[in-house]
Amino acid sequence: MAWSCQGTYFESCNCEAACPCVFLSPPTQGDCTVLVGWHIDKGTDDAVVLDGLNVALSVYSPGKMHESKWQAAAYLDSRATETQKNSLLKIFGGQAGGHPAVLASFIGEMLGVASVPIEFKSTGKNYSLEIPSVASVEIEAIESPAGPVQIQGHPLCIAPGFPATVARSKHLRYTDHGKNWSLSGRNGLFSPFAYQN
Repeated sequence: MAWSCQGTYFESCNCEAACPCVFLSPPTQGDCTVLVGWHIDKGTDDAVVLDGLNVALSVYSPGKMHESKWQAAAYLDSRATETQKNSLLKIFGGQAGGHPAVLASFIGEMLGVASVPIEFKSTGKNYSLEIPSVASVEIEAIESPAGPVQIQGHPLCIAPGFPATVARSKHLRYTDHGKNWSLSGRNGLFSPFAYQN
């Protein structure tokens, strides 16, 4: 069945900006703790409409991200119907192919999947995501005299085909599955994304 999703993605991790993992280098601190969020502006899975829904993924990588098997936990928008949740899990879990399948191939242990309220906000150069009692993250674009700092063509990429704007976290807090992260002033990235198969 045909599916497509497009919208905005962002992430924040414990690396210094800009994250060396996206260039296949070792994480700044030897391991990587990252929270990724996707807001779907427009999405369909055959007849299932996914417009306006959010997905988040927490990832722990014990070493180089392209060489390690990740521990991950997925969070699906609680506003989604059961049919929509099944589509989100199929697409972002990699079972439907496309680029999410490439990302899912790095996951060695899935810690859980939860249906939760996810609040996503984007205002200019600031992006934030809130999952009550689980996660809170806000990042802000790094500005240069020439404008926002961007990278493109990086080999470990969440959103191929789009330049990623480099940001720093105002905060990143995450507590679930025995993980407890509390960071600030670390790496962030954001860009449009478009997936399909």
